[in-house]
Amino acid sequence: MSKPGDESGPRDPYFVTLQAALTEAGIASPTLVIDKTRLNANIDTLMGQLPAGMAYRIVAKSLPSLDLISHIRKRSGSSRLMTFNQPMLNALTRAMPDADQLVGKPLPIGAARNYFAGLAAGDTQAAGQIQWLVDTPERLRQYQELASATGQNLRINIELDVGLHRGGMEAGDTLKTMLEALKKSAELTFTGFMGYEPHLAALPEALGWRERAKAGAWRRYGEALSQAADVFGADAVSNLVRNAAGSPTYRYYQTTEIANEISAGSCLVKPTHFDTPLLEAHQPASFIATPVIKSISRTRLPGLEFAADGQRAWDPNTLRTVFIYGGNWLADPVDPPGLSYNKTFGRSSNQEMLNGGHNLSIEPDEFVFFRPHQSEAVFLQFGDIAVFEDGRISARWPVFEASA
Repeated sequence: MSKPGDESGPRDPYFVTLQAALTEAGIASPTLVIDKTRLNANIDTLMGQLPAGMAYRIVAKSLPSLDLISHIRKRSGSSRLMTFNQPMLNALTRAMPDADQLVGKPLPIGAARNYFAGLAAGDTQAAGQIQWLVDTPERLRQYQELASATGQNLRINIELDVGLHRGGMEAGDTLKTMLEALKKSAELTFTGFMGYEPHLAALPEALGWRERAKAGAWRRYGEALSQAADVFGADAVSNLVRNAAGSPTYRYYQTTEIANEISAGSCLVKPTHFDTPLLEAHQPASFIATPVIKSISRTRLPGLEFAADGQRAWDPNTLRTVFIYGGNWLADPVDPPGLSYNKTFGRSSNQEMLNGGHNLSIEPDEFVFFRPHQSEAVFLQFGDIAVFEDGRISARWPVFEASA
């Protein structure tokens, strides 16, 4: 219940420079900006922290732009992608036929059929680069039938439950049956396992909870690998894809004993949900920029004008108001400093109200900057990404169409 202090203050020179670049480029609507210099630094940080022999798979859903993915491929040297929906799968097949795509979630068999129906002539070889994720014997049977119907050999990766409990297989009789079916199949090729464990980063370190969960995840993964070795032989298993991790957990893998590749995407642009100790070396590289429509020297709430003086006296951060172009994004305002949403006025996708303190200084047509909470959905809401480099907007990168 302590009285709030005024959090407003001078603008960050970084955002003033970014604002000037947007203005020079003629941008005057809500825009997603990526700082290419910071993006490059984040790619280098990730690659520099991987142990010897660990491959990197680019998570396309977290970086939903062909140009963005192409840039990361070039800088990281990786041709491995993780793809999460059928339209993106088709788009990447056309644009990057050499890429090895691991589907990041089990797609309904109807979506897999739609993928093959949407293939252009000449894409058959590229389609053979996909690893389809299966999580149950029934889905494996469906993909067996699809392979027979299309005449296309399908590469199959099995999802493991290593503790997240969102589905997937564990070592046991059912997994053994699936592995034996894959060994016998002429239409399916077993390529490996995927074991995703984002829950590890969310568990408390107190009383060893996180370490026990990590040990349990790796034990489950190891048991599945042992079972695969029993069916296919140790030499064959050594060549399997053993995918694990995500941005929050990739740094846990300091050897290739369990995983031989990690997946990550969000840490390269670092939305706020990835402000964690393990990712401290990564820099925020993505921002939402939107123009101010109205800048008002005092805050007045409709129907509650009588309460305005008392509110301002109690909380100096409600003194001034700006209304922005658009709003209601999964994002937090970061510049000018001290801006916050007005909980009484509520959120708006048209002209969102933000409040600030005595030192808030911003005029109409200047920009407010936000950090998105996540990348995978937020990036798709603004059209082409504005690429900020060397003090100017150097390129515009189209994004994928919104899809689940």
